[in-house]
Amino acid sequence: YLLKNKPKIIFSAEDHLNVVVIFACLITFNKARISVSSRVTPFDTYKNSNRIFTKGWFLKKFFPIVNKRANVLTCVSKDMIKQYKKIFPYTRQVGLYNIVLNSESYLNMKSKVSHSWFKKKDYQLAIAAGSLAKWKGFDDLIKAINILIEKKIKIKLIIIGSGPEKIRLNKLINKYELQNSIKIFNPQFNTLKYFKNADIFVLSSKVEGMPNVLIEAMMCGCTVVATNCHTGPREIIGKNKYGYLAKVGNPSDLSKKILSAFNKKISPKKTKIILNKFSVKEVLKKHFSLLKIDRKDWLI
Repeated sequence: YLLKNKPKIIFSAEDHLNVVVIFACLITFNKARISVSSRVTPFDTYKNSNRIFTKGWFLKKFFPIVNKRANVLTCVSKDMIKQYKKIFPYTRQVGLYNIVLNSESYLNMKSKVSHSWFKKKDYQLAIAAGSLAKWKGFDDLIKAINILIEKKIKIKLIIIGSGPEKIRLNKLINKYELQNSIKIFNPQFNTLKYFKNADIFVLSSKVEGMPNVLIEAMMCGCTVVATNCHTGPREIIGKNKYGYLAKVGNPSDLSKKILSAFNKKISPKKTKIILNKFSVKEVLKKHFSLLKIDRKDWLI
């Protein structure tokens, strides 16, 4: 492809693919401007880098070549840049967010939801979404909801997702007899319509990159609650400015922050300030600036 089409700009994401792209450009003598992005915490990507012939070991060996050839290296959060610098002190990475806000997203928000829980109600509706894996902390979220229900707070929770933890999470729901208060939905093509019709969104993760789902929920008008995990949530929310931060792995504190979100919603007008950073216009503007390209010369 590189030999035939000779692209002048190349975008790549994820460290393993970045290595492949850089080597392909080197062996074809391609002179394209290259922007590579890292989306996952390096503490995960390079956790086995001291073990010979592991994926992390190979990537760590090849990262200096990527760092030298790429014109721009980006991370999706400031905390992630700091993590990379602990592993690669010489890295040139800068922060650049993903595009989350676009015209298709706004259309998806307007779709109708048929489930009865989203109709006229006398309770607060919380929603969460993601892979049903241990690192997402959905067990902590279920326990937090149980704490609130024991305090006679009228609340229901919907979790959208699938994964290896589904059976265990359902058992936990049954253990606390929360079948009428918590439901797990299968993955949905359009999650935005659910966010739009919920009161709050909860991110209970133990670790993140830059959680796009948190931005999507804010875009839909949800007041968000997130664990103060590495990386991303704190950078988006600030010190409870655009949402509520809870302690990681602490159902009690998470329940308190959910209750705070119910009692004091964050205005969509206020969150618009942070959301603008994830718009097509702003992200592309920064991409072209970093690549030192006049976007007037390019058809977007």
